[in-house]
Amino acid sequence: MIEVRNLTKKYGNKLAVKSLDFSVGKGELFAFLGPNGSGKSTTIRMMMGLLDATEGSVEILGEEMALNHTKLKRQVSFVPDTPDIIGKLTGREYLNFIASVYGMDEETYAEALEHLLAIFDLADRLDSLVEEYSHGMRQKLVIIGALVHRPKIVFLDEPNVGLDPKSNRNLKNYLKAYVNKGNTVFLTTHTLSLAEEIADRILIIYEGEALETGTLDELRHIAGKPKGTLEDVFLELTGEL
Repeated sequence: MIEVRNLTKKYGNKLAVKSLDFSVGKGELFAFLGPNGSGKSTTIRMMMGLLDATEGSVEILGEEMALNHTKLKRQVSFVPDTPDIIGKLTGREYLNFIASVYGMDEETYAEALEHLLAIFDLADRLDSLVEEYSHGMRQKLVIIGALVHRPKIVFLDEPNVGLDPKSNRNLKNYLKAYVNKGNTVFLTTHTLSLAEEIADRILIIYEGEALETGTLDELRHIAGKPKGTLEDVFLELTGEL
């Protein structure tokens, strides 16, 4: 589903991402973890075709991603780390716009929207202006917009920031069911307990370079912490103890 080869990004003399190589399979929930400033968001934006790579390539669903590859981008989705939405739209207007961009038919859209609104408890505020939403409500709206067209791959950059406990739990349950249907999730989060609970494999990046990748048990073995939490393993491998 995803193949990343020698992915590199430079800003002048600064190397933000260095020669990343990894793959993510169909039906896999892949966690991409690292400290602040390690290159996670830059990597996601290159993978999504929102930012040109200095070197390397990203292949998604058998095709190479590029800034102008609109057809491929229609099959994936992205939740950024900040829910920036035009405040003068209502939630419904925003979601209707998203559905039109992805060419959803009315029946499919209505069915998907009803399901997601119930999961994230947003139906009663859908006709309010986005500028009246709290941060958590905006986050819910962006997540619904990313999932409503049922993409084959979804990229999530800190998706649970601002979510209340119920919505956070429902998001976890949704993502588990989503990958069980053969879809793929690429997750970046500082909430290591979330990654520990739902990730199939984990890649830890530090200062733009990949440190280690594997299942949690494999990373525990590498870190020498056979019974450690993901937080224990992460701090050991990044040297941030």
